[in-house]
Amino acid sequence: MFTKEDNTYNDIREKSLLQWLDEMEQHEDVAVRGGVKLCREYIKYLKDKNEKLQNENELKNSYLKKMSGR
Repeated sequence: MFTKEDNTYNDIREKSLLQWLDEMEQHEDVAVRGGVKLCREYIKYLKDKNEKLQNENELKNSYLKKMSGR
């Protein structure tokens, strides 16, 4: 009934982005190299924020299920 979500496209997209960032780290322009670090930090922030929101959503869903069972 429930199947695992297919994240193939997102995985390919993320690997492509990380590969591009690796290439940009070798760029001769200091501003580009600095931007790579900023981009990596922002991606990490967004992933952490997404995980936090998913956890909150699961908690709210479980609470609502308990309340509707009363």
